[in-house]
Amino acid sequence: MEPAQTSLLQGTLDLLILKALALQEMHGLGIARRVEQITGGTFQVKPGSLFPALHRMEEEGWLTASWGESENNRRAKYYRLTKLGHKQLATETERWGRISLAMAQALET
Repeated sequence: MEPAQTSLLQGTLDLLILKALALQEMHGLGIARRVEQITGGTFQVKPGSLFPALHRMEEEGWLTASWGESENNRRAKYYRLTKLGHKQLATETERWGRISLAMAQALET
């Protein structure tokens, strides 16, 4: 059975983008595919959400970008985490761990 696609909760997009870029640089489409992969197909990031988030995260200093060629020889902007981005990934991971634990506890009562 296919997992149901879900809208992203407030604040999760940044964390998923940071996580997707943790191991290697990627272009936008690659990031969207990776997010879908690491969430088991639960989340699909649309370009209208992804690219403004990437731009904002670049302005925050969490990402850096450079132009290169994609797998199909097209010009693409590749994003990678900065040191600040790695730190933000750790911070966001810890924060979402606390949130998910609190939600699990609340649902058990």
